[in-house]
Amino acid sequence: MLKIFLSILLGLVSTNLFGQAIPNSIYLERNKLNKIAEDATPSGNAVEYIEFMGTDVWIATSIGLSKSTDAGETWTNYKFGDEGISALGINRDTVWVATWHPLENSDDVVPVGTGLHYSADKGETWIDIPQPVDAKNDSSIVYGINTLRALPLPVPEGNFTRDIEFMGNTVWIASFYGGLRKSSDVGKTWQKVVLPPDYLDSIAPTDTLNFTVSPSEGTLKFESNLNHRFFSLKSINDSTIFVGTANGINKSTDGGISWIKFNHQNQTNPISGNFVLKLDYDVSRNTIWAATWKAEGETEFYGLSSTSDLGNNWKTFLASENVHDVAFTKNANGNEDNILVATDKGTFRSADLGKTFTLAPQMQDENTNVILNSNKFRAVNAILDNSNINNIWFGSEGGTALLKETNGIWKGNWRVFLSSPALESGSEAIAFPNPFKPGDEQINIKYSFNGDSKSITIRIFDFGMNLVKTIIQNANRVGGRENTENWNGRDENNNIVPNGVYFLELIMATTINHMVKLWCSNNEIDQ
Repeated sequence: MLKIFLSILLGLVSTNLFGQAIPNSIYLERNKLNKIAEDATPSGNAVEYIEFMGTDVWIATSIGLSKSTDAGETWTNYKFGDEGISALGINRDTVWVATWHPLENSDDVVPVGTGLHYSADKGETWIDIPQPVDAKNDSSIVYGINTLRALPLPVPEGNFTRDIEFMGNTVWIASFYGGLRKSSDVGKTWQKVVLPPDYLDSIAPTDTLNFTVSPSEGTLKFESNLNHRFFSLKSINDSTIFVGTANGINKSTDGGISWIKFNHQNQTNPISGNFVLKLDYDVSRNTIWAATWKAEGETEFYGLSSTSDLGNNWKTFLASENVHDVAFTKNANGNEDNILVATDKGTFRSADLGKTFTLAPQMQDENTNVILNSNKFRAVNAILDNSNINNIWFGSEGGTALLKETNGIWKGNWRVFLSSPALESGSEAIAFPNPFKPGDEQINIKYSFNGDSKSITIRIFDFGMNLVKTIIQNANRVGGRENTENWNGRDENNNIVPNGVYFLELIMATTINHMVKLWCSNNEIDQ
């Protein structure tokens, strides 16, 4: 009999956020697992964006960028130092990413933008661009017939890019405190774009205006404009672009010169909330979809919003859900079909334009039986493969999943991709993420052994070696491969256990009459 013991650190991580009224899940926690070059999984498990270049899938995670050209069979992983990915954009054969890290020695999660990177050859070579910031003397900006007072923000703290979009040969970036900017020379120079302040619903260069371009008061008592805090972008042609801020959705039909703003307060049929985390466009039905969260208005609410008349009227769906992303399956003609919505409670789907929604089932790999445990999904996207099959990709805070949908809604072949350290011997076990947050996620227990099938028992003990939970008891598992089980941080009575150190005992029954104890006292491995 072989016994393996692992220590598990269990605790709830408190996240105190930078700035005023920022949704507390727009930041992914970073981790320390280093992955390079070719691999069997994406670079990390906390997924922020999923985009396509042809049929290639690109995934932005909290520790790097990943690409697969063969539907997840193999992955190429890109690292930009120790930076996480805060934005991902693809324009034909060119891929752009923005990077960030949290400010060191800070009790708050203060995001620091660390630049942009683009590759014009599908990831073979990369060009690095410094994070665009204001100069110290950028205290004014010309807009039409006006010279407006502006708050210069010359530091990268709070200035991190949340979205990247393209209009023809122009690249646009939405940076939280750094402003809305565009570049027509692939990032060599950037032009700051002026949007309405909170108290105006539209601006044009022929208007006589007297407001300040400022996301906060600063030290000189500027206006604090939520509409100058930027999160999301979506262009629908070479002249029309939508911009999501902390004060609504702004539309320009003249390439970003004049603007009209839609928010919860200024329309009869408005968006659900003014924090606009994501925008997407349903081309075949000419519909804009938005992840709209409650900001500061008392009647605002979290949900999904859509407009089929370019913003004049909105419908709202999934009230009270924290929506992060929107995507669409495709029909045989390649037109948008079902609506997919990534939320903190799972991925929802509607086949009737939002009248009804169904929730995706538990995602379990049909080959390895590995389960994607997280219910918090940050990204979703879908593409028709060369066989006209919808490939639906899901990105959560705890891993990636793929459904090749061949047998109807939510039916087909499921794959689950979890990034984790490799097992180095025939009889070894690891637990990740470690520490983990019970209630929000589960810990994955990966192990292997040589030889034929064995009877496996896995139990959890507290620091006093009292039995907390039996995960599996005398379960038959296959040898010569990696096996994975899970623990959700609950005891035998389904109560979440207190924070602290716990021990995992893994017993492999064999026909050989001997016992080995392997104590791993320092086996804390981040996902």
